Amino acid sequence: MPSAPVSFACCDRCANLTPANLTSASLTTVNLTTARRLAAAGRTRAPGQDAARRRLLKAAVFQPQNDSEPVRAAGTATGAAPRSATSGGADLAAHGVNPAARVADKSQLPRTVTGTILDVSPHVLVLGTAGSEQRFTLTPEATAWRGNQLEPAALHQGDHVVVRLHPSSRHIADRIWANIGRVTGIIMERSGSTLLVHEGATRQPQVIAIQPGAVGRIQVRFPTLEPGYLVDIIGLRRGDELIGMTPATSQPAYPANRLPEPALISGRIPSSMSGSATWHEPHDEPPGILGVAYPALDPETGCAEAAVSGSQHGYAQMPYLAIGSVLRIRNDCTGKDCLAPVTGCATIARLFNDRCVTCGTSPRGRIADLTIASFIALGGELERGCFNVTITIGD
Repeated sequence: MPSAPVSFACCDRCANLTPANLTSASLTTVNLTTARRLAAAGRTRAPGQDAARRRLLKAAVFQPQNDSEPVRAAGTATGAAPRSATSGGADLAAHGVNPAARVADKSQLPRTVTGTILDVSPHVLVLGTAGSEQRFTLTPEATAWRGNQLEPAALHQGDHVVVRLHPSSRHIADRIWANIGRVTGIIMERSGSTLLVHEGATRQPQVIAIQPGAVGRIQVRFPTLEPGYLVDIIGLRRGDELIGMTPATSQPAYPANRLPEPALISGRIPSSMSGSATWHEPHDEPPGILGVAYPALDPETGCAEAAVSGSQHGYAQMPYLAIGSVLRIRNDCTGKDCLAPVTGCATIARLFNDRCVTCGTSPRGRIADLTIASFIALGGELERGCFNVTITIGD
């Protein structure tokens, strides 16, 4: 993903606040007894205990203090938080979304932030570009992902990151994804472990270079890496190509042009739908926008992506909707829900009749392709690729 100025996505309505909120941390003196205990642990620790020991030290040094910013539940009044350019009504309107359909107003705390790492230590993360800079305290439990799990301090200057903020404050971060990317589409060509993938009519073909050590892991879930078959891989962005690291879901057994007929249903399609939700990279939209690409836009909309396949239906039974329609999306794994506007079409998503197994097994079919900000706000972990979801039309 290209570097971009730091941008926030406001969505505290999407996050259930926990009873014990971590607040702004300030540097304190480490209790001598604690320091001695940690030193003793260091002399006797077994291999693999370094990370746990660092977390103990961070927890001892960074004690939670009262934050000057009040935390509120949805529906209660508080002061306005700074407004982000990428979450404003003007930007939504520019992308065909009704500003009145916004998930959260400007008084809500930001939930995600994207930017480029300027500096990072075990306790502080500094993000920005030449024109802006933001500093975030890292919680003792903060973790990072860059192809695999690692400590935040192991990240590099220049890494492009997506950061999940702690519910208690927009100055505290607890999860970081570095250089993460995803390619979902139809394989056009294959040369060894390199794939050329068609993601849709409005996007350039994407290149996936599967890492040698990841070939076996990916082919367990995507055994047929041949032209005409669907693929969905998560990895690290390196220029214009994706270094394939892990399969996002499981591969359907059919070629993309042989989508099986969906099961017959009787009566009206219900307003509540269950299936799986995925996420996509912000190719032509602001990185912090909250919204969902919907697999069954009304044909009157004239979605350019409709030409990607001769199929006029998806596996999941879904009613037609228009851009700007508001959906209540519930993560069945975390119980979190929020309102999100339909911001685009997701024709590729409707070609998959796979299941998500993040928690239990979802019904077949992808019913939502979320923006990164919405996916994280609902409790999703980007490297997991999906979660089980229930969607209700309207509030």
